[in-house]
Amino acid sequence: MESVEHEDTKANAPSVIDRYYTRWYRADMKGKPCEDHCILQHSNRICVITLAETHPILQNGRTIKCINYQISNGCSRLKNKVSGKSKRGGQFLTDFAPLCRITCTDETEYTIYSCIRGRLLEVNENILETPNLLLEKPSTEGYIAVILPKFEESKSITENLLNRDEFENIISKRSSAQSQPS
Repeated sequence: MESVEHEDTKANAPSVIDRYYTRWYRADMKGKPCEDHCILQHSNRICVITLAETHPILQNGRTIKCINYQISNGCSRLKNKVSGKSKRGGQFLTDFAPLCRITCTDETEYTIYSCIRGRLLEVNENILETPNLLLEKPSTEGYIAVILPKFEESKSITENLLNRDEFENIISKRSSAQSQPS
């Protein structure tokens, strides 16, 4: 009897993401349809940048050819070095700062953006070695980067972002528009 209760509790328990993070979304990044990003905001104001489940990379059984954190000749997100309690040395990012470029095997390329202003704490180097993490576990082990907004901006960073309900509303409008005959 005890094991049945234990399994039932496990099935109803929220995931770590649902328990400790607030999901925010940026839909149609830079006007590109369906290129949606998800920002997981922790109560300590740290934000984890991931792909939203509706992003084209996660659709239609795509596979990833390569992930490149080299943004330009002079800028590589891999060279980001952070030190100390106040995270000195991290690259400062604006809302539309590119984090990486992902190329799929069908040669389509997607630029992933920071979505928020803040200091880049780390990029996920694990997805360079195992790109499938991005496809299989986009919200956890397949995250793109971790960003720390300035303390004084930590409340206002969500002003340009969508909550879950607003994002689902956009998705449903998209689906109904796609199902309409032209």
